[in-house]
Formats: sequence, structure tokens, C-alpha cells
Amino acid sequence: MEDPEISLCPSIYYRPINPNDLDRLEQIHRDIFPIKYESEFFRSVVNGVDIVSWAAVDRSRPDDHSDELIGFVTAKCVLAKDSEIDDLIHYDSSKVEETLIYILTLGVVETYRNRGIAMSLISEVIKYASGLSLCRGLYLHVIAHNNPAIRLYQRLMFRCVRRLYGFYLIKQQHFDAFLFVYFINDSQTPCSPLEAAMFVVNYMKSGIKSVASKLANKEEKGLKWLICKDTDCVLPTQTKSNLGSSSSGYEFI
Repeated sequence: MEDPEISLCPSIYYRPINPNDLDRLEQIHRDIFPIKYESEFFRSVVNGVDIVSWAAVDRSRPDDHSDELIGFVTAKCVLAKDSEIDDLIHYDSSKVEETLIYILTLGVVETYRNRGIAMSLISEVIKYASGLSLCRGLYLHVIAHNNPAIRLYQRLMFRCVRRLYGFYLIKQQHFDAFLFVYFINDSQTPCSPLEAAMFVVNYMKSGIKSVASKLANKEEKGLKWLICKDTDCVLPTQTKSNLGSSSSGYEFI
């Protein structure tokens, strides 16, 4: 995707996504994601149908590009009791309307990366969720080899709680995912003895794996987010009932 020359001091502004962003939103998704999204998804985003969203634009660009998307985040509200992390959330089961925010997609065009835009977009979602009295937290999935995204969520104090084996199916190949959670409104459950023990075990495993990873560093550096432009890509539905069928298992981290 070609972009006009970027100002030395871009003026980044954040706003809701609107219907005028439809074509640009679809184009960026095609350019940076290995997953094919249906037209209905984009229509729901730009029209605000069950999805909340924020766009990043650069007001310092030429007039015909000053309101054009250079980044975005999309999210949806789900019932806490129906989510796959209900066991991690401290909530009142009698309040069936308590919710979570699930982050669907996050992207920044290549020429605007490493400028803090993705962090600012996620911060907008956190601020929005924190203002909802019945919202207990935010969660999302990250493919296991997307190291820049993993570092981003760690900096934002998201907690990596599970590794989901075989969660993504891309071009007939399975890839693991990490499940990240950001707790709000005093919703985090106390750490159980089992979880504490597993934390110690995984910490020890990570030390062993770090040695092996250094040996494979050259391979890891060459591993990038896979590009898939056909329909042979599957994202499992984000519900508890589908978790077992769409992934081969999970472990606490």
C-alpha cells in the first residue's frame, strides 16, 4: 500500500471508525492479516453494529489523506458468563449482564509503526472498558510467534494466562495462540495454589527454552506473520463451547 510522505512530526488523531472508512479498512486488513474477514464484519465495524472501534489518522498529511486510516482497533462486548475466561474473572454470577471486551483486530500501516500508535489505540479501548461499570476486563488472542504484539500487550500490563494449542488453522497448518487478559474493576481472581505451581513450572521451562531459542535465533528472526490470501484460513469462534473443538488443548501460563 502506497502512502504519501510522512511528516517528521505527524499529528495523530483518534476517532471512531465511520462508513467512509470502509474501503480503506478492508484494504489494510488484506495487507497485514493472514486471515480473510467477511464483508459483513467490515460493515458491522463501520456502522457500529455490535462492534466498537477507533481509527488513527494523521492530520499532517495532505488534505485528501488527512482523515484516512493509518491504524485501527476493533472490539466487541461479550457476556462474562459466556466467555472462555469466566473461570479467571471474579464476578457476581447473579448479575448476568456483567461483560468483557474482546479485542478483535488491531493494525497499523507499516510506514507508521513504532510510533506508539498501536499502544494508544489499545489504551483507548482500556479507557472505554474502564468506564463501563459492569465490565470486568478485556481479553484477546495472539498467534504464538507474533513477538511484537506479545511485547506490546506485556507493556500494557495484559496478563498472559493460557497457551492454546492448535488454535489457528492457516493453510492447513495449526498454530498456537496466547490468551491475554487485562483485568479491570477489581475483577481478577486470587491466584490459586495450582496456578501458582504452574507458574513456577512454566518459569523453569522458559529458562530451558530460552537456551534453545538462542540456538534457533536465525530461524526465529526469519519467521514472520504468515500471509494467506485465500479462504484456507480458519479462526475459531471465541466461545467456551468451541474452544475444545477448535484447539487441541491449553495450559495456564
